[in-house]
Amino acid sequence: MQLHISPSMRHVTVFPGKGVREFIKVKGTSRRLSYKMVIYSLLFMTFLLRFIFVLTAMDTIEGETQCSSLGKRLDPRMWRRPDSETVPEEIYRALEGAETDEPTAGSDVPQTLEEFIAEMKSDRTDARTFALRLRAMVSLLEQKTRVAKIQEYLYRHVASSSVPKPLHCLALRLAQEHSTNVGARHQLPAPERVPALVDPELCHFVLASDNVLAAAVVAASLVANALRPGSVVLHVITDRKTYAPMQAWFSLHPLAPAVVEVKALHHFDWFTRGRVPVMEAMEKDRAARSHFRGGSSAIVANVSEKPIIVAAKLQALSPKYHSVMNHIRIHLPEASSHITSLASHAEFCPRLEEPLTSGIPGMLQLFPSLDKVVFLDDDVVVQADLSPLWDMDLQGKVNGAVETCRGADEFVMSKRLKHYLNFSHPLISKNFQPDECAWAYGMNVFDLEAWRKTNISLTYYHWLQKLGTLPPGLIAFHGHVHAIDPYWHMLGLGYQENTRVEDAEKAAVIHFNGRAKPWLDIAFPEIRPLWAKYLNLSDKLIRACNIRA
Repeated sequence: MQLHISPSMRHVTVFPGKGVREFIKVKGTSRRLSYKMVIYSLLFMTFLLRFIFVLTAMDTIEGETQCSSLGKRLDPRMWRRPDSETVPEEIYRALEGAETDEPTAGSDVPQTLEEFIAEMKSDRTDARTFALRLRAMVSLLEQKTRVAKIQEYLYRHVASSSVPKPLHCLALRLAQEHSTNVGARHQLPAPERVPALVDPELCHFVLASDNVLAAAVVAASLVANALRPGSVVLHVITDRKTYAPMQAWFSLHPLAPAVVEVKALHHFDWFTRGRVPVMEAMEKDRAARSHFRGGSSAIVANVSEKPIIVAAKLQALSPKYHSVMNHIRIHLPEASSHITSLASHAEFCPRLEEPLTSGIPGMLQLFPSLDKVVFLDDDVVVQADLSPLWDMDLQGKVNGAVETCRGADEFVMSKRLKHYLNFSHPLISKNFQPDECAWAYGMNVFDLEAWRKTNISLTYYHWLQKLGTLPPGLIAFHGHVHAIDPYWHMLGLGYQENTRVEDAEKAAVIHFNGRAKPWLDIAFPEIRPLWAKYLNLSDKLIRACNIRA
């Protein structure tokens, strides 16, 4: 039999093989079918067969536990893993089940991932046992991590609350100098410079501190960076026990042509006469902490709180927040006799409407002749001339301060009122907004003339008895704060170890707020030199007390 196909592919003729000319004509395809279509069809089939072969080969190479990426793009259902390869539901149930048989330190729970893997390979356990052992190991490691974190916070709390031996040594040696060296008992300032203390045309700074070394660095950095040091007047206020060492230091290390005054609290008549609301509030707070809070031991013993909450509570116990040095700023403009009488008889609300000193003659004030001062904490370093602050228009506000909710550093500059105030209190929720921006202590421009027309001090005294230090300040100055450029005050150098030295060097004032004070061994080594460069390391007392940069 023979097969004959016409060139046009319209007919197919079949010739039988018996010699009889019989043929069968079969009608073929239409005229539209051409050689090109046949060739294209053959090429397409060849490509499709090769494509399927490649996919099969790739799937084989990648193994049973991983699908081909090309296969996934075509159709995930074609390459779906078998049910046996997914995580069994039994494992989820074991991990999410009730916590029973909690592991202890002496149990046989694997301590590391390597031990866990070795145990699973040797025992060849089922999925449920695998999940239970895994949960036990993770729970144990979480417990250890929590204990380690809390111990770290506790050690830092102890370190920041204690007086380092070099600082104690310096205070003792300066006290000895004060008693034996007449040069350490010079009148500060010199008699001819006394009028500068009440000259409103000069730049007056107030520093309240019981730390001689810290005060020395603040004063040195302030004068060193002043363009006109002769216009700088620094009022140093300290307590009774630190007065002699503080006066000895500034007598032996004059900062001329700047004017330095050192006074102790007992030198102010109004502070020693009658009742002082701040002192009474501090006594009540100490009694409450000793009877009800239990101190740091009770805080650490609470196993239900997260380490970050424990750290915040330990920070609240810092001696700085319960020191009169931290409250002295509220006395800058006040009339003490008026304060004492009102504090004894008035019912307070968060913001009183009656001005503080209206109609009260003969006020006794810290600085009655001054209209504006800049208040500095003792854990700051001044890196630029601060005289432009006296030309700053506070727009009728009392307190020029940097806000703490705007800045590149999201960790430090993200504090709002809801982070400090308890908005479950009806008076708080009624008068304040949770997302309102907070502001920073440490470097503040105070308009004393505007302050004397407000009720700020009364409000502060009332809330101090309830909330501590920072929240009363936020409440009392609410509505009286003018936001200034963050350049003037950079925060967080005492608790933010990620602070870039380049950024800190650009700020006018850097603030080591937090536990890691620059004079402690727990200070962050990268940024401590910004403070240490203002130490007088050539001084014999500094060397004798082994104070190092």
